[in-house]
Amino acid sequence: MSHSLVFPDILLYLLDMVGVIACAIAGTLLAQHKGFDISGCILVAMVNAIGGGTLRDMALDRHPLFWMTDLNYVIVITVTSLILQIFFHLYHKIDKALKLFDAIGLAAFSVIGFKIALNQDMSPIIAIMMGVWTAMIGGMLRDIICNEIPLVLQREIYITASIAGSVAYLILQQFGVSSGINEFIMLFIIFAVRMLALKFDWHLPSIRLVA
Repeated sequence: MSHSLVFPDILLYLLDMVGVIACAIAGTLLAQHKGFDISGCILVAMVNAIGGGTLRDMALDRHPLFWMTDLNYVIVITVTSLILQIFFHLYHKIDKALKLFDAIGLAAFSVIGFKIALNQDMSPIIAIMMGVWTAMIGGMLRDIICNEIPLVLQREIYITASIAGSVAYLILQQFGVSSGINEFIMLFIIFAVRMLALKFDWHLPSIRLVA
């Protein structure tokens, strides 16, 4: 079942596409930087863009997988990756560009995964987990393929941003905020927290026991 059938609201479907494009860009940027060929860059873009959603749908027993019934996902990812490979020379600051598009994908996919779980009557905790999975797994697989330490396994404010947005949604829902407005507030919170963490170099503390 495609996301467009689950969410008749065209805005949420477009939000999903924004996340797909952002993650395809992030995946292609890293793969191109690592010297991958054309097909390798497209593969990394695919994994980055639909890897998390695929695992989420398998966990929630949603079949067939969304990208198998809506070829727009595969087409958009492929075209985005090819265009970016052609104009890759314009991206001089690879790290900043990668983290910007990664943050966009983080926010968009967190909202999508969270809402899909809620619409399947999952508990708030499971919904938050599905939001995290949708947003994180693709990026983790991308980094592993490209021989990088995944961002989410470092002290980055990453998972925390996704959880903060989900919790804000649940709180505002109790105050009667409409679903559409709540989704965009959640989107903004996640993106803002992630970008502020990058700007001000916020990190989660690590626990180390003194011998």
